[in-house]
Amino acid sequence: MTEPQREWFEKDYYKVLGVAESASGKEITKAYRKLARELHPDANPGDSVAEERFKEVSAAYDVVGDEEKRKSYDDVRRMGPTSAMFGGGGPGGGSFNVGFDDIGDLLGGLFGRSGGGRAGGRQQQTSRAQQGADLETELSLDFADAVNGIETEIHLTSEATCSTCNGAGSAPGSAPTRCGACDGSGMQNDNQGFFSMSRPCGQCGGRGSLITDPCPTCRGSGGEVRPRDVKVRIPAGVKTGQKIRLKGRGGPGRYGGPPGDLFVKVRVKDHTLFGRQGRDLTLEVPITIPEAVLGADISVPTLGGEMVKMRIPAGTASGRTFRLRGKGGDAGDLLVTATVLIPDHLSDEQRAAVESFAAASPGSPRSHLEV
Repeated sequence: MTEPQREWFEKDYYKVLGVAESASGKEITKAYRKLARELHPDANPGDSVAEERFKEVSAAYDVVGDEEKRKSYDDVRRMGPTSAMFGGGGPGGGSFNVGFDDIGDLLGGLFGRSGGGRAGGRQQQTSRAQQGADLETELSLDFADAVNGIETEIHLTSEATCSTCNGAGSAPGSAPTRCGACDGSGMQNDNQGFFSMSRPCGQCGGRGSLITDPCPTCRGSGGEVRPRDVKVRIPAGVKTGQKIRLKGRGGPGRYGGPPGDLFVKVRVKDHTLFGRQGRDLTLEVPITIPEAVLGADISVPTLGGEMVKMRIPAGTASGRTFRLRGKGGDAGDLLVTATVLIPDHLSDEQRAAVESFAAASPGSPRSHLEV
């Protein structure tokens, strides 16, 4: 049994990360990020136990955090030790009826390369480059900034490319050396009688190189947890719950892989006067009974602070909405709803005027109800 196989059988990477075997990729990444922040050597200086745990967590995520490696890992653990593939009973007690070419293809699939076939075929090196984790943060926006758009900065603390070695893992002035065990290929061959198979190099972990002088900041990992500022342009019209994707601003890649993405979840603060309806702004404006009955020219505010004139036609009913085009922020209109204000208390003069109006108003507005 090869070393990677033995390690896969002996170690439950799901248990190491504290997730179920059925966990989604997103759940695995979330669990890894939480543990990495807690166990990172920078957060636990001098704690050898935390450092070893950090390495164990990183090794587990290296396998089950990669979709193809996770499938191979699950397949190998389901099938049992290698000896079970050669005439012995499988997990259910049966035997495997596969041909020579099929065995080569099967093993090739399990260990991330093309099958060797009966003649041995050409073995292909498996790249261990991994894309960095996607990160998510929240940004609280003022109402006006959400309507009009804004360019701002987000302050967050997360895993990032090491500021000392720029992700190389080696101390400044040094460089990784070629692995002598695999001659820089990242793979080692195992002769299994009539065929051979390759596996990731046990010395360098499949990278093809060794870090002999680790970076003092990241201890060879290439990443560090630190605060950073990220510029983001928020487009006009964003709403609460909307996510802005910043490509390549997430967690650093591993083994030369690209960085992940950063998702900015927007939360928009309420405004004391204005609301939103699609791209338009809404505003409720109280008017008096005389203004509603006789009509009037009134001033209403805009989001930018400008006061604009609008005409209330005579006979305006409470709840009627008027559209002021182009006055609702970025390319939107302002929808003004007039609300007729009914006074709670009347002076003697007002009461007399209302009674005179009632006396001069013939008929009933409810005559059609036949009551």
